[in-house]
Formats: sequence, C-alpha cells, structure tokens
Amino acid sequence: MSLTDDLAIIARQEATLQFSRFNEDTAWQLGTRLRQMCVTRQLTLVIDVRRFGHPLFYCALPGTSPDNPVWAQRKANTVARFHRSSYYMGLELQLKGTTLADRFGLTLNEFAAHGGSFPISLVGTGVIGAVTVSGLPQRDDHQLVVEALCAETGNDFTQLQLPLPEIKI
Repeated sequence: MSLTDDLAIIARQEATLQFSRFNEDTAWQLGTRLRQMCVTRQLTLVIDVRRFGHPLFYCALPGTSPDNPVWAQRKANTVARFHRSSYYMGLELQLKGTTLADRFGLTLNEFAAHGGSFPISLVGTGVIGAVTVSGLPQRDDHQLVVEALCAETGNDFTQLQLPLPEIKI
C-alpha cells in the first residue's frame, strides 16, 4: 500500500466514523471501551477523550510515562487545528516532504502529526473533539482508536482498517 492509499482509507474512516450525538456519557463509554481493549491486550497507553477545550475522559494505564500525556495533547491539538486525524496529517506531510513547522509554522512542542488522535464528528455538525491514545507505534495507535470508534458507531472494523504494512525483505 502507498501513502496515497492509506490517506484515502483514512479519509473514508473520517467520513464514516461519525456520531449522531455525543455527550459526557458517550465519551465515558468510548473511553472505557478503549481502556478495556488495552487491559485485555495488555497495552500500556494513555487515553484522552475530549470536546475541544473540555476533557471528558482520561486514563493512564500502568507503565505509561509522563511523556504519553504530552504526546496525546500534541496529537489532539493537531486534530483541533486541522479537523483531520493526526495520522492523516502526518502521512500527508510526509507525502509532500514537509513538516507542521515548515508548512504551517506550528511548534512541535504543541503539535504532533503522529497517529493516535482521531476527530470526534457529529453528523450534520462536524468535528467537535478528539479521541486520542499514546503509547504504541503511531499506526497501531491510529488503528486502535478506529477499532473502538467502529464498535461505538456500529461500523465493521474489517471494512475500515488500514492494511498491515508490507514487510520488505
């Protein structure tokens, strides 16, 4: 798969994974689903679900470091700024051979174009927040969030997941 193929899949994910309503209870449900997925799979992550400017769910699982919440905030800032997943932004910038700093003048201590933060969108309204995880390689962070969003929105993850990366020998 190429970067453009991944970008097309992520754009489809973003268009599909929308909520008809989203409130504190929805955020709690999404956050606890992600937490349970992590506990079951023995993953060490920070989980953050927020409407922009309003944290709704936060969890740091055993083994996380003080770096993980910082990464989560930087990735969520990227979603807030561009209304695109942080992984989409990273791949798009990679494809164009540039960075957030070079292209947009954004400081890398406040923004990160790395996978793991995904827009929370309302049908008919648009992006209102972000769900973010930090702790795995960026593609895996992205996939985990998409899997949880599929479960919460009633979509089939197998139809929206990114393919496994090709292994070069």
